[in-house]
Amino acid sequence: MERVGIAPGLTFSRIVYGMWRLADDADTSPAHVARKVDLCLAQGITTLDQADIYGDYRAEAILGAAFRAHPGLRDRCEVVTKCDIVAPVGRYADARVKYYDTTAAHIAASVDHSLTAMATDRIDLLLIHRPDPLMDHHETGRALDALVASGKVRSVGVSNFRPWDFRLLQSAMSTRLVANQIEISLIAHQAFTNGDLAFLQEHAVAPMAWSPLAGGALFAAAPAALRETLHRIAAEQGVDAAAVAVAWLMRHPAGILPVMGTNDPGRIARLGEAARVLLDRQTWFELYTAALGHEVP
Repeated sequence: MERVGIAPGLTFSRIVYGMWRLADDADTSPAHVARKVDLCLAQGITTLDQADIYGDYRAEAILGAAFRAHPGLRDRCEVVTKCDIVAPVGRYADARVKYYDTTAAHIAASVDHSLTAMATDRIDLLLIHRPDPLMDHHETGRALDALVASGKVRSVGVSNFRPWDFRLLQSAMSTRLVANQIEISLIAHQAFTNGDLAFLQEHAVAPMAWSPLAGGALFAAAPAALRETLHRIAAEQGVDAAAVAVAWLMRHPAGILPVMGTNDPGRIARLGEAARVLLDRQTWFELYTAALGHEVP
């Protein structure tokens, strides 16, 4: 599996295993979670994507239980997590409304909670999960810089930020923002033309793609022509259609890191197939055309 440089001394696997559905599995035992991680590691997928809010604030602790039960497993992985969403569930059940909190106090407390929950002494990449309309970029920037200086966090980035949000936060920081996790798929392809990917590519920031299969809608609600094209190419290359959809993202020169989320061990064992799919330029545009529903201008 290809490795991607994120920060000095830190690389991620090109495909990332997303854990946003981890708490939804019928079996959340440490042994079952460790098996999922082992299936990823066997393919060279070493990077795990978490967030404090996943599983109504339970997913980090489920992963942490697996790390506690299997010594050495944490050191074979890179862990990404996120903070700033406060929803009235779990440990924030008394909140009156869902909101974002990018204050220094909240970020610091969230990181400490994540470290304890995941049984680790460091977070490899911390992301601000959503742009906060009330963000004081100086305060937030100082908080992120301090976390990196403390060693609790190895690198920092954002999620769902537009270029102007990214520039604002970066302007108040001495630490470089190294990633932006945004929605990208054959259905949600706006980032290719709205400036989001161009901005990240210009600044050598790692684009991480959440919901690269559109949460399953790619094979349920996508145009028939797109589904047929995916299945045809998959049959030609001896992989499943999901691998082709992910390879389409990976073909882009921005170096997109797809974040793949599933609880099915059989599907987890096949996540790496996308890395061996070959798409020439015309085939890439064939898929893009089918996604658009018309030829490019």
